[in-house]
Amino acid sequence: MRPTTEEDKLPRLIRRYVRPGRRYLKVGGALLGMNERDRAKLLRKLGRAAGEISPSELDMLLGRGWRERKTAAWLIAVAGRTEFRERLGELLLASEGPYAGEAYCVALATFGTPADADLLVAYLDRYLPSPDLSYDQTAALGALLLLDADLGTDHAARFLAQDGLWQQWIDGPPGKVRDTPDSHREFIGRLRAFADESASHCPTRRHGVAPHRR
Repeated sequence: MRPTTEEDKLPRLIRRYVRPGRRYLKVGGALLGMNERDRAKLLRKLGRAAGEISPSELDMLLGRGWRERKTAAWLIAVAGRTEFRERLGELLLASEGPYAGEAYCVALATFGTPADADLLVAYLDRYLPSPDLSYDQTAALGALLLLDADLGTDHAARFLAQDGLWQQWIDGPPGKVRDTPDSHREFIGRLRAFADESASHCPTRRHGVAPHRR
């Protein structure tokens, strides 16, 4: 009998963690449109799944497509697995496509440290000067503003200065989301609150919270 490989395990992982109830579509902004009962049920199951999945299994999902990466990032956020910080930062900076980057930003906002803010700054430094690329600039700015408020820092100020990179980016090609920066902060803040709610159902969630959120 040949040994079980990662490729053998992957379909089972996807069936167990990514596809139940189309979880990969519901984590993220879709949570805001759900009724309270359905959202609570989803977050409860998400929390339990975050406690069951292993680091090696999360690593496998992060190596796949946007559905797997998006779901894995939420499971990482809920379980508080800060050992994945650099991996999520690398994936965010690679910006290989839409849909998953927002989840990386939520996870970094959930970790809530200066190191997470640095990763968001690196992303904005690279992609705000590229007005033709429109993936996760709004989520990254919202997460950075949230961390600035938590940490008492002001990293976002230079991006939001008059004629700064943020204004240059939204003045680029049409189709940009032109909501206010504060609205992006509030959006990521609501998603982080959902991750925190889900974490209360995660049996392996590490005790304690980030210093800025005590």
